[in-house]
Amino acid sequence: MNTMTKKSMQATGERRTFLRSTGGIALSGAAVALLGGCETMAASQATKGNSTDNDVEILNVALGLEHEAINAYQIGAESGLLEQGVLDTAVLFQSQHKTHRDVLVSTIQKLGGRPVEAKTQQAYAEALNAGTLSNQVDVVELAAKLELGAANAYLGVIPSFGDDALAKVAGRLAADETMHWTVLSQALGRALPQQALTFGA
Repeated sequence: MNTMTKKSMQATGERRTFLRSTGGIALSGAAVALLGGCETMAASQATKGNSTDNDVEILNVALGLEHEAINAYQIGAESGLLEQGVLDTAVLFQSQHKTHRDVLVSTIQKLGGRPVEAKTQQAYAEALNAGTLSNQVDVVELAAKLELGAANAYLGVIPSFGDDALAKVAGRLAADETMHWTVLSQALGRALPQQALTFGA
């Protein structure tokens, strides 16, 4: 197993588990409502006494992973390895990750926290071992692994919510990541999954 694959698998594992980290504490209803842009719902959840004490830490882990995704797509875009159609798709997906980032930053600030800052692009390049990317397949493989980890992470938190509206927010985030993974998999020429219930296991 090469270094790039090991790094990618590590990032995928982190995305899968981040919403169940911090001692197994999931996001409060108020935090997820804010994350989904539902400030009225957030106020209602806060009135119910739902604690947001651990939310900032968990959301900052998610934000850090969104920073990583944005920079991974930037590295791919600047690599000169992508055909125009794939490049256009990568830029689109990066823009959606930027939206996720902005929502996370806003939510953290509304909760009184300080959003974690992005590292330098060079730091991300080193962490992802971008120097080993030698063709379009390498770039798309890396992106697909990151997206799969993100989809599983957001799906993993859904059972934590008793409120259907909050579960929907997490589902919408997971849907973006699943869409990205599907398109990237098709770009790699992979067959669609043959088994049902592929995601979130």
